[in-house]
Amino acid sequence: MIDVGSLNALRSVAVLGTIARAADELGFTASAVSQQIKRLERQIGVSLLAPAGRGVVLTPAGQALLDAAPEVFQALERCAEAARSIADGTPTGVLRVVAFSTAIRGLLAPRLPRLAVECPELHVQVTEQDPDQALHSVAGGTADLAIIHDADGLPPQLPSAIIDRHVYTDLGDLVMHRCHPLATAREPLTSALVAGHAWVTSPPGTVCHQWFRRLVSDRPGDPDVRHLVDDFATQLSLVATSGVIALVPRLARPPLGHDLVARPLHPPPMRQVSAAWRRSADASPAIRAVVAELLRPDAG
Repeated sequence: MIDVGSLNALRSVAVLGTIARAADELGFTASAVSQQIKRLERQIGVSLLAPAGRGVVLTPAGQALLDAAPEVFQALERCAEAARSIADGTPTGVLRVVAFSTAIRGLLAPRLPRLAVECPELHVQVTEQDPDQALHSVAGGTADLAIIHDADGLPPQLPSAIIDRHVYTDLGDLVMHRCHPLATAREPLTSALVAGHAWVTSPPGTVCHQWFRRLVSDRPGDPDVRHLVDDFATQLSLVATSGVIALVPRLARPPLGHDLVARPLHPPPMRQVSAAWRRSADASPAIRAVVAELLRPDAG
C-alpha cells in the first residue's frame, strides 16, 4: 500500500522544486524527505523524480501519480472529518491558520480571546503568509484555513478543491495630523481634494499602493510622494511628524491617539477578505467555529 506521508512529501517536492525546500515546509530533514521519496519509489516500482539543475522535477510516472493524489488526500480527510462528526461537534485540536499580516492584526487577533473562552479545547496556530502562498498551503495540506483578499478588485483564483466564504470588507481611509488642512473638511475626501498634498505611501506592488495610484490617476502631474514605507505604524509616525498624509486600510490601523485623525474617501478604496479551506474539510468543527467568529460584526 502507498505510504500517504511519502506521497505528501512527493507533492511538496514537486511544488517547491527541491528536497531541501520541501523539508523546510514539512518540518523534516532533507534526508528524511529523500528517504520518503525512495520508499514511495520502492512501493510503486518506478522512478518518480529526476534531477534538473540544482533541483528536481517529476518523471512522467511521478506526474501521473500526483495527478491522482488529490482524490486520495480528500478521501482521507473526509474519513477523518466523518469520525469527528460522530462526536458532539466540539472544536478540538490544532487549527493551522495562514493569513496576511493586516488580517492577523485587525481581524483574527481581536477574536482569539473569545475563541479561547468558547472553544477551550481548540488551539489556533497562526502563520503570516501572502494570499497566494496561503492558498498553496491549504491546498497542499500544510495549513487548514487561509484568510486571503482579492487582488486589485479581482477575486482570487481558487483551486477546485478549495471553497471560500466572504468574511470582511476592508476600506481605506486617509490619515493625517489633526492640524492638517484636510482634517477639517466636512464631506468625504475625493481625488480633487487631496491633490497637491504630500504623501507617505506603501511601496509599489502592494494593494495599498494600487489604491493610492487609482486615487491620484485622474490628476495632472506626479503626486508629491515623500516617503515609501511598507509598515503602517511607521507610516503613521511620519504622518504625525512630517506633515504628510497616508492611505491606510482599517484592518491595518492601530489606535490613532490624540494627534491623528482618519477621514473617509469617496469612493472608498476597498478589498474583500475571505476565509478559504479544503472542500474535504468542510465538516470540520474547528473551521466552522473560526469562520463563525470571523463573521461576527464585533471583535469584542
